[in-house]
Amino acid sequence: MESWTEIKIAVNAKDIDRAGDIANVVVPYGIYIEDYTALEQEVQEIAHIDLIDEDLLKKDRNIAYVHIYLEPDVSPNEAVAFLSERYNAEGIEHKIELLDCAEEDWRNNWKKYFNPIAVGEKLLIRPSWRDDYDPQGRIVLNIDPGLAFGTGSHETTRLCLEMCEKYMKKGDKVLDVGCGSGVLGIASLLMGAESAVGVDIDDVAVRTAKENAEINNVADRFTAICGSFTDKVTGKYDIVLANIVADAIMFLSKGVKDFMKDDAVYIMSGIIDTRAEEVKESIGKDFDIIEEHLEKGWVCLAAKAKK
Repeated sequence: MESWTEIKIAVNAKDIDRAGDIANVVVPYGIYIEDYTALEQEVQEIAHIDLIDEDLLKKDRNIAYVHIYLEPDVSPNEAVAFLSERYNAEGIEHKIELLDCAEEDWRNNWKKYFNPIAVGEKLLIRPSWRDDYDPQGRIVLNIDPGLAFGTGSHETTRLCLEMCEKYMKKGDKVLDVGCGSGVLGIASLLMGAESAVGVDIDDVAVRTAKENAEINNVADRFTAICGSFTDKVTGKYDIVLANIVADAIMFLSKGVKDFMKDDAVYIMSGIIDTRAEEVKESIGKDFDIIEEHLEKGWVCLAAKAKK
């Protein structure tokens, strides 16, 4: 079997969110992040124990790592050149290593970093391989990210879900643009939406989203579509979700209004804080922003179409 390439990027822990965001542009699946800055606190929140592996406790808390995995036919040199250029432009100090790895290694490697996570008031996102969890009365969203890497643990997804929980009404129709592994659409169904459509240009993401809908017993109300949403999607929706990146949001927002009911809410996440004003100015021609949340350098916006 041909070996995959692992790109291991070391950055200052304070830059890890931006570094991960840029890495996701290179490859939208199969990345995982090692960040030990809040190790004790996170272990307490998840497992409620003080016992932590000695090797983990010895890790340098000032350095965090992004791991990217490239298929055999993808050029590591091009990926490294792109990453270096973007990190330099953002002023992110970094060190990049290339390592060989078997596909099975990375497919399972990141699993140990993904724990059940509570989101908003109602949800608990649970990786499908974890049985040791207590839902504590929350609605459980079972997720298997597969290759379309979307675990729901990132701030951008959490912010989007929390905003969705606030504005979505029982029986709403939901559209998720750039759905990835389907977390947002499936969560909305579990919280009472009547139907959800997820659309993504990546066929692996669409396949994963369909599988996750089946795991959560909502496949009959969830439609996953591969392609550009303006070409493939029809109808009008009560909630439109876009957890992508700033440039894509600005580009797509021109067409989103056509898919919104009169009083629909458009929720945008994945916007790095340094781009927030630019995004707000760009969408301001067509939308009024009704709420804005900021967490750890990420911005989530809720908006309604101008009358």
